[in-house]
Amino acid sequence: MVKINDIVGRKSYECDIYFRVIDLRIQRGRETAILYGEDIRLVADAPLDDLEPIGEMKRAERELSTSMLVDQSNHLISQEFERMRHKKEYECTEGYRHQSDYFQIPGKVLHLDGDPMYLKKCLELYQQIGIPVHGVHCREKEMPYKIGELLETYRPDILVITGHDSYSKTKGTVDDIRAYRHSKDFVLTVKEARKKVHHLDQLVIFAGACQSHFESLIVAGANFASSPSRVNIHALDPVYIVAKVSYTSFMDQINVWDVVRNTLTGERGLGGVESRGALRIGMPFNQKEDEDLPENES
Repeated sequence: MVKINDIVGRKSYECDIYFRVIDLRIQRGRETAILYGEDIRLVADAPLDDLEPIGEMKRAERELSTSMLVDQSNHLISQEFERMRHKKEYECTEGYRHQSDYFQIPGKVLHLDGDPMYLKKCLELYQQIGIPVHGVHCREKEMPYKIGELLETYRPDILVITGHDSYSKTKGTVDDIRAYRHSKDFVLTVKEARKKVHHLDQLVIFAGACQSHFESLIVAGANFASSPSRVNIHALDPVYIVAKVSYTSFMDQINVWDVVRNTLTGERGLGGVESRGALRIGMPFNQKEDEDLPENES
């Protein structure tokens, strides 16, 4: 018996992706499970007789493999941040010619996520990196109606609009946005956000999930989006995009390849347009200013 919250694979796909069962329902006269990817932002459905429960040993092996990939990406990002830190230190001291106590204010993030478990994982990573963030769990179809008030409340520098998505070839071609589960919701949310903040460098937006309609999201006003090749993206990929923006000076342009190369998915799943960073440098530094910097919230 398959139950809600079980971890399963689809036999018809040789269990290539592990899913979490989030709902059970009758569709077209068959018992069907609604599935969310455990590590990727994909939503799917499958008849119960196509599902195979995944044992703890197989799950542990997959988690170890995924953890190694995440650690590798984190290491690359840490190296990038260290390089950026040295660059700023060099600039603030005029080539190390004098002592200069300065502080950094990374770009503030508002992260809307259709999956509360993914949101929790992302917030933990934001905290590790040191990015100020407000996290909000919101169903994809509700996002367009809530984004305006959320932007007025939190006034972020960077907005993340993500959750789950998927393309169904039975519903249309890859160019038809009606063939996607939540791409239209993401597009509408981006458009509503741009009504509040028109300029791409005053609010940097990442939007999309697995297999999302990349072109529509960019046209709607997103700076970065998924998925150019309609492939799956990792749950944490939006954080890596945001980290680069948050810790790049507002004086500097961001090369899209520099953003995408350290993600777990790469350029087939993520893309965007040239944008400016959100980091600001101030001085002099003192302890009270450090304590006053915003903390992560969810």
